[in-house]
Amino acid sequence: MEKRLEQKSAFVVGGNSGIGLAIAAAFVTEGADVTIAGTSEEKNVRAVAELSELNGSGDVWSIQLDVPNRDACFEAVEYVVQHSGSIDVLVNGAGVYASRQFEDFSHEEFTKILDVNLHGPFHLTQAALPHMKGQKWGRIINIGSSAGKWASRNQSAYNVSKHGLIGMTRCVAVEVAGTGVTVNALCPGMVETDMSDSLEREQAEALGTTPDAIKAGLHSRIAMGRYLQPDEMAGLAVYLASDESSGMTGQSIMVDGGMVFV
Repeated sequence: MEKRLEQKSAFVVGGNSGIGLAIAAAFVTEGADVTIAGTSEEKNVRAVAELSELNGSGDVWSIQLDVPNRDACFEAVEYVVQHSGSIDVLVNGAGVYASRQFEDFSHEEFTKILDVNLHGPFHLTQAALPHMKGQKWGRIINIGSSAGKWASRNQSAYNVSKHGLIGMTRCVAVEVAGTGVTVNALCPGMVETDMSDSLEREQAEALGTTPDAIKAGLHSRIAMGRYLQPDEMAGLAVYLASDESSGMTGQSIMVDGGMVFV
């Protein structure tokens, strides 16, 4: 059976854990060369070892990368191009989260979340686009969130970053339409990851309750009654990375178990 991403080079930022790792695994299985990036070299090494055991036809590498560093983002994209010969797919999946009431956010905390969740994708997308436009083919997949579609308490910085990322997705998609490059956002709801654990703890502290109570409340708001798993994001990511999605751009697609119907 033909692999849908064979002879493609994918760069999965935030690919050493959670949703990013699940997407990287699906890309490897579909035949892509995959470079993952994350801030922890230990987690990068562990993820590369895990990905290398999968039945794929491509190679796997890692880069230690802190996405607020613009120069490092451009260097990372050049690394991918030099090692794989091209950059065909960029997944902007690095993300951080913090729970505070709006008035309690310091400027530094608010800015840090924007630097990782919004400015990082800005840097990486600017670095990747000339290569993709030059080869007349490319796929940019931004990992948004249901938080980019609606308002919620005690996470204004995170929501603002994801609203901004969806806005950037749409604007860049319009500007590069017709070049062979598509730009879309995959918007997960509540997914069982380290970030969901952090959300439960921080929301519980902010609201004076327990993490279990926060989790139960979130389950009750999801039509399917559960958190999703990281690998439930991977199938859509493969579609968005492949030729099959050639007619789709500028979209922000919810995968949230029926949490937000917009």
